[in-house]
Amino acid sequence: LNCVLPIDNHLFATGDDGGGLKVWDLRKGAAILEARQQEEYISAMAVDGNGKILLTASGDGTLGVFNVKRRRFELLSEPQNGDLTSVVLLKRGKKVACGSSEGTVYLFNWDGFGAASDRFALRAESVDCMVPVTESIVCVGSLDGVIRAVNVLPNRVLGCVGQHPGEPIEQLALAPGGQLLASCAHDRKVKFWDVSALAGLLVDDYRQKKKKGGPLRALSSKAAGSGPDFFADLRDEPAPEAAAGSDSD
Repeated sequence: LNCVLPIDNHLFATGDDGGGLKVWDLRKGAAILEARQQEEYISAMAVDGNGKILLTASGDGTLGVFNVKRRRFELLSEPQNGDLTSVVLLKRGKKVACGSSEGTVYLFNWDGFGAASDRFALRAESVDCMVPVTESIVCVGSLDGVIRAVNVLPNRVLGCVGQHPGEPIEQLALAPGGQLLASCAHDRKVKFWDVSALAGLLVDDYRQKKKKGGPLRALSSKAAGSGPDFFADLRDEPAPEAAAGSDSD
């Protein structure tokens, strides 16, 4: 087994290294749905708020869609470049984001899983794991050991939340309340990062042109690439009297 996902108090799903998916019912002590529609390992899974639609990301580059209520396979997306390594729901369930081993985030519309609606490449070796912090912002972990905060629509790498220097990030988890992000990596350490500031940020559609290949902005003094310009792309909600005549981003 490569991943496990609780669906409700009685159901949970498992994905294995051969592309097999099973949904188990603890009351019956048996699987109520078994499928092997994807050719490579199941890397991550997500389920909608109703516990009806289950999504699976696979090493063959496809996103699988399964109906838990009707206990059946629905469809596969077209293959993307590289392995799909993570899958999360955003924008109140209207968007699905998948990370890939190529360092690209693919976006799908809900009920439009056949093909990606948008994609954008991060300045990262890979997107190995991903966790939503708000309805628009996700934190992603990469092979380079950097944890990036990424805004979706508008698509923007906001900066660095934290790092395990030189060690691939294995997994990320957000604490209840959304104040702390936990990360673990090949350095055999669990680190905790304050991400409470992300909840209050708004990202403008407009951004100033930046020098390509410049340093990654840091969210705090503990993050790699610290610099005073981290908030250059961001702004707090302006007060009505201050909004007029402002020339800030």
